[in-house]
Amino acid sequence: MGNQLRIAYDKEADVLDVSLGEPRAAVSREVEDDLFLRFDLGTDEMVGFCLINFSRWFHNAGDFKVLPIVADLALSDTLRDRE
Repeated sequence: MGNQLRIAYDKEADVLDVSLGEPRAAVSREVEDDLFLRFDLGTDEMVGFCLINFSRWFHNAGDFKVLPIVADLALSDTLRDRE
């Protein structure tokens, strides 16, 4: 898995796109309505996900959803060096 989380939201298309590390060739699999996980073509490693109809999923500020994704997050070295 990549060491950077890249998040983009296209308001016009209402799509949230998250990449784990540098973008790369991948295949998408729909795992839930509007939720697509992306996997590296060679390793089958998850490299990101895409959520279409984002505002429908989160139409109220207090809403939250649990996505079927497990993540191992850590503070980047650049932020750790600031401490």
